[in-house]
Amino acid sequence: MKLSAVDLSPVPEDGTATEAYANTVEAARQAERLGYSRFWVAEHHGMADTLAGTTPEVLLGHLAAKTDSIRLGSGAVLLNHYSPFKVAEQFGALDGLAPGRIDAGLGRANGSPAVDRALGTDRRVRNPDEDHAEKIEAVVSHLYDDFPSEHPYSDIEIPRSGGEPPAPWVLGSSTSSAAIAAELGLPFCFAAFIRPQFATHAFEEYRENFRPSELAGGVDEPKGMVAVNAVCAPTDEEAARLRAVAEASYKRMERGVVGTTPAVREAIDELGGVPEPTPATLDDDEWPRAISGSPETLAGLLEQLADRIGVDEVMIQHVVADHDDALRSHELIADGVGI
Repeated sequence: MKLSAVDLSPVPEDGTATEAYANTVEAARQAERLGYSRFWVAEHHGMADTLAGTTPEVLLGHLAAKTDSIRLGSGAVLLNHYSPFKVAEQFGALDGLAPGRIDAGLGRANGSPAVDRALGTDRRVRNPDEDHAEKIEAVVSHLYDDFPSEHPYSDIEIPRSGGEPPAPWVLGSSTSSAAIAAELGLPFCFAAFIRPQFATHAFEEYRENFRPSELAGGVDEPKGMVAVNAVCAPTDEEAARLRAVAEASYKRMERGVVGTTPAVREAIDELGGVPEPTPATLDDDEWPRAISGSPETLAGLLEQLADRIGVDEVMIQHVVADHDDALRSHELIADGVGI
């Protein structure tokens, strides 16, 4: 199994974006040393006091200078807010900085009405799926210089390394995103930490409707990855204690409190106790929003979930209050999986 990681650049308690970005750099360098395949950074808006990951295209340029070989990408750039051409220019520039190492993870999400207005985003698109598919296709066509000669954009150039262009990925947490990836013949990454109940259905949709791509940046057969919220510690009980942070954060989101990360003790108090350890074997229809365990337990859990949907790469996302705990978790997961 291949392992990858996505980082949200959480701001430490009483800290700043400067510290958050330094932690992201440290996590990326560690992931490279441990043998992780990719390191992606996220895009969230309007919560910069808790999540500093607002502009993956900027942070990725810095990470390109701080790493040597690991693939770097966006998890995701939110395409509904931007011009496809501008996104393609950004990723072309990143390719120039880190030739052959860039993934263009393309997703969509709306923030609060105020944030969307500030971004100039139209929330009343007539056909959102069609609009998103068209934008993804345009980004890929710009990246690979693949517009037909008669197209008005055929002569527009973007920065390039001269090597392999950025690899496009469709990211999502729904069957509609899976359908778009299938229609365009592009790799698909499902965010199971958002809607785990749709993971199996999304990959069924993707495989059943996949068409070999006519795009230069597409693939000839389905290629998938799943992003899972997972935290690791030396024992199942210690890991469950760390998982309390994710569980409490999800409870807060259900109450409309988004983007906050409680300390472990605070999370346990909010939950009324330490969560039960994730069982080593999940039922066939069971896919928790967050999982935890020792290296051995977590390796088995990740293998179960990856086998269930037929992928060979898992991306680790976690909500961990302490940066050292987060780094230790990534290290232990790598040990357990054996990368």
